[in-house]
Amino acid sequence: MPASPSAPSTIRSAPHLATLLVSCADRKGIVAALAQVLYGHGANILDADQHTDTHAGQFFQRIRFDQTDMHTDRVAIEGALAEVALRLGLTYRLEYAERLKNVALFVSHSAHCLHDLLSRHRLGELACSVRLVIANHPDLEDIAKQFGVPFHVIPVPPGEKARAEAEQLALVQSHEIDLIVFARYMQIVSADFIGRYRSRIINIHHSFLPAFVGQKPYHQAHERGVKLIGATAHYVTADLDEGPIIEQDVAPISHRDEVDDLIRKGRDLERIVLARAVRLHLEDRILVYGNKTVVFD
Repeated sequence: MPASPSAPSTIRSAPHLATLLVSCADRKGIVAALAQVLYGHGANILDADQHTDTHAGQFFQRIRFDQTDMHTDRVAIEGALAEVALRLGLTYRLEYAERLKNVALFVSHSAHCLHDLLSRHRLGELACSVRLVIANHPDLEDIAKQFGVPFHVIPVPPGEKARAEAEQLALVQSHEIDLIVFARYMQIVSADFIGRYRSRIINIHHSFLPAFVGQKPYHQAHERGVKLIGATAHYVTADLDEGPIIEQDVAPISHRDEVDDLIRKGRDLERIVLARAVRLHLEDRILVYGNKTVVFD
């Protein structure tokens, strides 16, 4: 029997770890105030990274800490952080490593990203619970079954998008999904759908946009004689393929490459870039502001 999708044996549990993500208008004393709160409750800061966007006047920080020797409980430290946030005007999020995020994968016909994510999950590279696969075509059901993940087909015929999205949302909500991954899901979703999962839907596409739009972008790129191809993973917004970018990568192309070579190299990039983006989100390394991201490595 395949390993359970909700708890691969190779994922290392770290119930004693927590991550604090902070963003706010830049001002003096933020780092000191947060460190003092954590130290005062007995938390051990393992690593801290920060960034200041001087043009926007915004400050961002990610702190990972160990709760093992804390001499207060979570209610106390959460209350102290709320007080500091109110006093300094912080927006913050506190995530506990013991709770794996629930993930839903949306797919259409292409198998490469789905198979890659499920393989990485089984190997323990993605610390999450893959709860289900939702598809608008039945093509990839065998892959989901191979990994023991429930597969749901919800067709999206013309004129029935609202009905299909209502079914999708019902499934996603019933499984308490934290992150939706469009693993080559070839449908445009509504602003209402996106609004319910703002900064929690990741999409992957080739990086020829906006140069080569529409059908057969690799054929267009081959005709143009491009020397680089790439892939982009980003959060989905109502502006098609223009959401905050999480991860990108490129590969060189030569005059010897045929269309099939471009497609193969493009798929390789899509696998890698999407997996990186998903892992960064699962590890709470991303802060979104405006239409940009701060990604802590």
